[in-house]
Amino acid sequence: MNRTARAFWLSSPGEGELREVTLPEPGEGDVVVRSLYSGVSRGTETLVFRGGVPQSQYAAMRAPFQEGEFPAPVKYGYLSVGMVEEGPATLVGRTVFCLYPHQTRYVVPASAVTVVPETVPAERAVLAGTVETAVNALWDAAPLVGDRIAVVGGGMVGCSVAALLARFPGVRLQLVDADPNRAEVAKALGVPFAAPENAQGDCDLVVHASATEQGLARSLELLRPEGTVLELSWYGDRRIALPLGEAFHSRRLVVRSSQVGTVSPARSGSRTYADRLALALDLLTDPALDALVTGESAFEELPDVLPKLASGQIPALCHRVRYADTP
Repeated sequence: MNRTARAFWLSSPGEGELREVTLPEPGEGDVVVRSLYSGVSRGTETLVFRGGVPQSQYAAMRAPFQEGEFPAPVKYGYLSVGMVEEGPATLVGRTVFCLYPHQTRYVVPASAVTVVPETVPAERAVLAGTVETAVNALWDAAPLVGDRIAVVGGGMVGCSVAALLARFPGVRLQLVDADPNRAEVAKALGVPFAAPENAQGDCDLVVHASATEQGLARSLELLRPEGTVLELSWYGDRRIALPLGEAFHSRRLVVRSSQVGTVSPARSGSRTYADRLALALDLLTDPALDALVTGESAFEELPDVLPKLASGQIPALCHRVRYADTP
């Protein structure tokens, strides 16, 4: 078995490179995974790429199999799908998802991989980590049948949330984004689309995921009295002004954070991280979610692709990375 691999490293803020690595000898209970696809989460990974992680959040922002330290050099990523080449007989030959960075092969404990259901194509399974974020957000938000809901920000996370909310009965739902091109993605997901100025107000819940000051302010404007904004945006080292004057207090509005690093308190007593990820993979049987993958390139192209994703030159939601050994 080949014990070398290649990995993508952020060598310095704004610059990446491919490095050859030597794999450790797998121990009892480990698996060797050959990568088929990985996904670039444009929001978080491009923030890491430009060196925008605040020093106070270095520990909180660590990926499970990260190597190196912020801001750089660091090997970062968490949306990997591959095939098990060695390990327990029940896993060999199975397609699995793992929270691993962009690397052609890797060795991890068998407990770190989740089998991808046969009904979910490997190409779509790269979305599992983001759909898991959406699951956790909806556990936090606890929407009700018949709620009036807006999702502000049609990026990868916002679209994942909207896709799940589209399954709720009786919900008045809209995806709100300043980019009119997001209308096509919304249509594929079966979700009504609106520009910020045309969005319907009087919302019980607004899920904000645009990572912009303007988006958060508009989210507050869309609420009914005593409504809630669930904040999913990650701003990194940027300071955001929030309009807490005006009618914020008189209308008794709520801004609540949600973060995937812990299981939502609403389910932490009855669900584990593994349960949450398994649920996300089950939800990926829906082919409509393919609309969230808006670009693809070869692994070898990552040093050129990441700067373009960070600058917006490639306007991807999820950018999928294809590995050379993929059938």
